[in-house]
Amino acid sequence: MMPENPDAHAPVDSGLGRDLAVLEQKLATLVAHTRALRAANESLRRELAAATARNQTLAGRVAEAKQRLDALMARFPETAA
Repeated sequence: MMPENPDAHAPVDSGLGRDLAVLEQKLATLVAHTRALRAANESLRRELAAATARNQTLAGRVAEAKQRLDALMARFPETAA
């Protein structure tokens, strides 16, 4: 029986090592992008909540202004057309 040559699998192992390194880098990039997207999503959720609150406040102010205008217009006499 012939002894195995330890260098016989070196090119395969070397190629596999490079493939694993590339895969590891891609995975690290994916994780970084995922974290960035989660942070951006959370920021957008906070901005949306703030904008929704402002919108509700403004809608309430518009409704109050409409009521005041309606009350003011009711005080004017009607004119015949």
